[in-house]
Amino acid sequence: MKLLEGKTAIITGASRGIGKAIALYFAEQGCNVAFTDLVEDENMKATQKEIEALGVKAKGYASNAANFEDTDNVVAEIVKDFDGVDVLINNAGITKDTLLMRMTEEQWDAVINVNLKSVFNFTKAVQKTMLKQRSGSIVNMSSVVGVSGNAGQANYSASKAGIIGFTKSVAKELGSRGIRSNAIAPGFIITEMTAKIPEDARKAWEASIPLKRGGQPEEVAKVAAFLASDLSSYVSGQVINVCGAMNT
Repeated sequence: MKLLEGKTAIITGASRGIGKAIALYFAEQGCNVAFTDLVEDENMKATQKEIEALGVKAKGYASNAANFEDTDNVVAEIVKDFDGVDVLINNAGITKDTLLMRMTEEQWDAVINVNLKSVFNFTKAVQKTMLKQRSGSIVNMSSVVGVSGNAGQANYSASKAGIIGFTKSVAKELGSRGIRSNAIAPGFIITEMTAKIPEDARKAWEASIPLKRGGQPEEVAKVAAFLASDLSSYVSGQVINVCGAMNT
């Protein structure tokens, strides 16, 4: 039997990068996948086809994760289309990196809204269904930057640290109803976002990591699958670093 056979997951920001890797790996493990992104574009359509090709039900939804009402509506639509939801992966995120002295209010607000408020929005919307079911697994994508901070990323770090506090609080609030809440803190993962980093800077990053390489999105996806599955039935309120010992 596959690890996530018969489960349904909502994955935010899943048209590319880590989110897409999670969606595809979950599908390989027998999970039906509802995924969201800001717009219904060619990336979303292509991703839906790739997931469906793995033999599960899949559908992409255009949704602004930072908007409370929009999120409530899309979750209601997903629950109706998929007849419930077992797993929520809060993955949607952006960066607007710059030193604090140059950071604008807009850069701060945008990152907090997309990265942190979206986690509140989707968790609040999904909990209604999970409370009725008396079961569910919520996995929030934090970052090693949320654990230890990073120069030039005060907004991103604050949003990801906030996710950790939120994760632990939700675990304590909802645990009595069989709902688990955990966070993943990825380190230097090779994605479209990190591919834009100059090669000399990327090599310096990799040299500083004890495993001497960047991580693959699939390596984050496998940890997400563990947390989504019944293998982690007694794991809640935790933060798992996926960083090659970069942050210990």
